[in-house]
Amino acid sequence: MSQATQEYGEWPLRRLMTEVVGSGHKSADDMTREQATEAFQRILDAEPRETTLGAFWLANRWKRNDAEELGAFVDVMREESVEAAEPDADPVDCGANYDGKGRSAILGVAAGVVAAAAGTPVVTHSGDRVPTQKQDAYKHVLDELGVETDLQPGESADMVDEVGFGFYYQPNFNSEIVALFDRREEMGVRTFVNTVETLANPANADVHLGSFYHLAFATKMTDTLQEARSQDVSRTLFFQGMEGYDDVRPGSTVVAEWNDGDEELDDFEIQTAEYGMDFESEDLHVDDVAADSAAITEEVLAGDRDDQFYDAVALNAALRIYAREDVDSLDAGLELARETIESGDAAATLEELQAF
Repeated sequence: MSQATQEYGEWPLRRLMTEVVGSGHKSADDMTREQATEAFQRILDAEPRETTLGAFWLANRWKRNDAEELGAFVDVMREESVEAAEPDADPVDCGANYDGKGRSAILGVAAGVVAAAAGTPVVTHSGDRVPTQKQDAYKHVLDELGVETDLQPGESADMVDEVGFGFYYQPNFNSEIVALFDRREEMGVRTFVNTVETLANPANADVHLGSFYHLAFATKMTDTLQEARSQDVSRTLFFQGMEGYDDVRPGSTVVAEWNDGDEELDDFEIQTAEYGMDFESEDLHVDDVAADSAAITEEVLAGDRDDQFYDAVALNAALRIYAREDVDSLDAGLELARETIESGDAAATLEELQAF
C-alpha cells in the first residue's frame, strides 16, 4: 500500500496540467510512463487537491489516454492497491464494467457457472454501486442468488478452486481505488479509473475476456495489457457487449482476439442468430436487473427455460470456454455449453457456489 512518506518526482498534477495534458483535446500531449506513474501514485495517496484532481481527470477524458499511460496506471494500481490471490486453477478473467447495467439482464453469472461446470474456470470481480452509473453489477446478482460475496482474496481463490467460478469483491482486494469513491462520485463522468479497475486481475489470470463499444477500444485495451508490467496476460478476447458489459450483443457482433506474439488483433464478425440468438437486444431487457437476472440464472441452469435467455447464456458460456481455448471454435463451445446445462451439471455447480 502507498505510504504517507511517499517520495515523488517532479510532476505534481498541477504541473502536468499546465505543461502536458491540460491544453485541450486537440493540443494536449500524452504523458510518459514515468509521468503517468507518478500522477497515479499521487492520486492514490490523496495528495492532489480536489479541484486539481477533478481537472486532471477531465483533461485526460478529453485527451483520451493512450496504452502506455493506461498501462502505467494499471501497474501502480496493482503494485500499490491490489491484493491478488492466485488460485491453482488457470481461470478466464472477466472484466466487466464495475458501474453496471441498468436495462438488460446480467448473464455473466449464469454463463460463468455453465463454463465452470464444463471445465473452464472463470473469475469475475466488481464493486458495489460504483460511480458514475452506480447500477447493478456481478455482486448484486450473486447476492440475489444467496452467494457469499464479501470474501477476502484468499477465499475468492478458494472459491475458484473448489467450484470453478470465483468472485473477487473490490473493497477487499483493491482498497485504494475504493477510497476514491467520493471524488469519483463528485466528477459525474467516467474517468480512467473506470477503465483500469476492470484490469485489476486479482486472480493473476492469463486470459482476459472483456467487452467494447468500438473496435478501437478493444485494440487499446489489449495494448494496455501488453504495456502493463505487473501482470502477464497471454490471451484476450473482446466482443461488443450489451451496455458495455460482458454479455454479447445480439445481431452482427464484432469479436477481437489476440494471443501473445501476435502483432495485432484478429477481429471477425459473428451473426449471433446462427448460434441461437435470433432476437433483438430489447428481448433481453428486464425490469429489476439484479433480481430478474438471478431468477433467470436459476431457471436456465435448472433447464426450465428454452427461450432467448437460454440461448444468450449458452453463447456467452461458449465465449468463455473458447477464450481459454478449451474448445477450438464457438460452435464446439456452444455444443458443450448446451450439453452442460441439459445434463444438470450447471445446476449442480450453482448449488456448490451457493453452499460455498
